[in-house]
Amino acid sequence: MNESTAPQSEHRTVLLRGGEVHSPADPFATAMVVERGHVAWVGSEGAADAFATGVDETVDLEGALVTPAFTDAHVHTTATGLALTGLDLSGAATLPEALRLVRDHAAARPGDRILLGHGWDSARWPERRPPSRAELDEATGGRPLYLTRIDVHSAVVTTALLDLVPGVSGLTGYEPEAPLTAAAPHAVRAAAYGAVTPAQRAEAQRAALRRAASLGIGSLHECAGPDISDEDDFAALLALAAGEPGPRVSGYWAELISDEKGARRVRELGAVGAAGDLFVDGSLGSHTACLREPYADAAHTGSAHLDAAAIAAHVTACTEAGLQAGFHAIGDAAVDAVVEGVRAAADRLGVARVRAARHRVEHAEMLTAGTIAGFADLGLTASVQPGFDAAWGGEDGMYVERLGADRARTLNPYAALLRAGVPLALGSDSPVTPLDPWGTVRAAAFHRTPEHRVSVRAAFTAHTRGGWRAVGRDDAGTLVPGAPADYAVWRTEELVVQAPDDRVARWSTDPRSGTPGLPDLTPGRPLPECLRTVVGGQTVFMRPNE
Repeated sequence: MNESTAPQSEHRTVLLRGGEVHSPADPFATAMVVERGHVAWVGSEGAADAFATGVDETVDLEGALVTPAFTDAHVHTTATGLALTGLDLSGAATLPEALRLVRDHAAARPGDRILLGHGWDSARWPERRPPSRAELDEATGGRPLYLTRIDVHSAVVTTALLDLVPGVSGLTGYEPEAPLTAAAPHAVRAAAYGAVTPAQRAEAQRAALRRAASLGIGSLHECAGPDISDEDDFAALLALAAGEPGPRVSGYWAELISDEKGARRVRELGAVGAAGDLFVDGSLGSHTACLREPYADAAHTGSAHLDAAAIAAHVTACTEAGLQAGFHAIGDAAVDAVVEGVRAAADRLGVARVRAARHRVEHAEMLTAGTIAGFADLGLTASVQPGFDAAWGGEDGMYVERLGADRARTLNPYAALLRAGVPLALGSDSPVTPLDPWGTVRAAAFHRTPEHRVSVRAAFTAHTRGGWRAVGRDDAGTLVPGAPADYAVWRTEELVVQAPDDRVARWSTDPRSGTPGLPDLTPGRPLPECLRTVVGGQTVFMRPNE
């Protein structure tokens, strides 16, 4: 990709030409003009000649693809950065391998007061059990260690860390020889993350934002809150993102509110909503998602943290204050409670008012026809993570183990959501699954349950424009004149149209359909390589030697 040597800034006029520009304004566009941080024009190569002498910079795309930058609609930025810069067990294939990684990490960081790690998943290990406290005490040499499961809803720790948390043995979810769940990990996490210095935190946040930019992600939705982070962390991230070139960060603060005073406090923190991981339940992997019927491998139905009445009060307060509300809900009983609570708020305030607020539900994995219809009626955005299905779906996956085959096949029904008109926003829940936008689109398009698959175009739209719509912006996430110049440039193979129904795919490839192509995401094929990411007209990532 050739360009002039002058640095790009939002006040320069830039012509990109000689590539493929993915734009609904012109499905055959090969060129684009960016001016003052916004898209000014898209069109053909011949028409681009008229702009060539009036711009500050010309970029020869050399056949590269330009798309809107991705929006990851659910991220834990500091935790993602700590996993990138510290102990990440997501790749450990066995329990002994995980313990070796813990041992190596402890040896490599002798000066850390508390060791932090993430990503163990005993459901994937042949041993089928998490590391014991005694094993972790040995691996760390008796030092404090906090180690979250891949879903972040349970954790294993060392004795030395428990000694720093008075009264932990009396908290809900404490078991001497089992992972911490429910309230227990929140208390221990506060002690562990309290030992992270501001410098370490900034290092982790920058690492996460750099990784996002390198993957063509132009916006992140930070899902923070008192149970999973703290106010200092949240404020520091928003300040860092506002003060340095990089992806945009929209912050959600998951605190239950009941009045205007609570809404004002959320706004003062810089949040766009009292939403995100406001827990109605837990997770399937940790047996804490709230189910209608018991787990297939445990004689209980999980944990309920909020009932419909509390949900209704929160949604009412947020709607009256002009603030987004939102909830973490995974199990079918939890999703039922959300729909019941939001409907109660709509009965009080009017459906139109509730719909206009664009409240959202994170994860929403166990849906029924009734709850899908409720989402559509109430204007709820489903903020979903297709990487969950890629990681835990399929005949031999964790979903089947926890729920049995019949219930597992109903999870993450993206096609049914889209058919009902429910807005989708795609994300990763990083570090639960990694930042990987094209992989996320692939996971939605090639869902392990075929009837839940959507077209690549629909998944791509949900991962670009869908994220902007989820924060109330309808003017962004697509490359049309007037939209913010948030885009990514990709090296990729031939562009195609992929849809679950071959008849749709055949028609869409006909030039008469005017359907712009996207990379071939068939499993096994290489994913596109990001060459450049631009946010508001400013380059925030450039691949070396490009």
